[in-house]
Amino acid sequence: MPAFQDPEIYHDILDHLQIGVSVLDLQNKIVFWSDGAEHLTGYARIDVLGHSCMQNILRYCNQLSGEGFPEKCPMATALHDAKPVEASGFVYHKTGHRAPVHTWAIPLRDKRGSMIGIIQTFEGEFASTGPGPNDQSMRERGCIDELTGLPNQAMMHAHLKETLRTFLDVHIPFGIICVEADGLGRFRARCGQEAVTSMLRVLARTLRNTVWPTDFVGRWSDNQFLVILSGCGEDAVQLVGKRVLSLLSGATIHWWGEELSMPVLIAHAAAQPGDSLESLLLRAQHELGKNQAAGAAAPQGANPLSRS
Repeated sequence: MPAFQDPEIYHDILDHLQIGVSVLDLQNKIVFWSDGAEHLTGYARIDVLGHSCMQNILRYCNQLSGEGFPEKCPMATALHDAKPVEASGFVYHKTGHRAPVHTWAIPLRDKRGSMIGIIQTFEGEFASTGPGPNDQSMRERGCIDELTGLPNQAMMHAHLKETLRTFLDVHIPFGIICVEADGLGRFRARCGQEAVTSMLRVLARTLRNTVWPTDFVGRWSDNQFLVILSGCGEDAVQLVGKRVLSLLSGATIHWWGEELSMPVLIAHAAAQPGDSLESLLLRAQHELGKNQAAGAAAPQGANPLSRS
């Protein structure tokens, strides 16, 4: 048999594509999982084959709202409507962060035209610019936070100063978002520093994956991150802030049999004429303080760290 008439050849081609490829049967069970799917989601074949995609595998959330709607995910929609669906959004990586993807879900049919399953392809979408965790020159100059791989406070301060100067000179709008990991001390006391390190890395990666390539993300302090949003006015900054809060609230780590999350607080400020670095940061920190007070006054329920 000529090589390209052997079905195994096409199986191998799909298997080794760098984009993710998964196949579901009509009971939502995963029957095929490619190398690219392993790479993009962190889940190995042994983790997923034969399991339902609804069991925290291929969980999909909307790119704009950050909210997960299993019944409205591309695969469910393609299965319901029996036609291809294209979408951009996020999938939940095994390590807990959200990975941005562009996906197609396409019905599979047998020779008689009956639908027998769904094939989904997904590939990585945008990631924010700025020095990457492997940028050795930036590390040597002391510009990288070693724990998260993001720009450190000194680097963020310099970039914020430059962005504000551009705004004051040529009026290109921008805004900032402050993100605080709330209760980091309690989390450290309960789970230890290794869990804190893992949680902060998941938050950092989720945050970097949530914003656009023109935005700048860095670590501002032990429990705070800063995002500089280019070309955003007040309304846009608020919308991005809502998306960031939604996505970070779903970030988790698996720790000694528990699925742990970290409560986060969000504050934002858009640059205004006459602003200084101090006044811009002060507005955001003032809002963050109000959010902290509101959170402290809220009724305390079950342990917010455990999601098990």
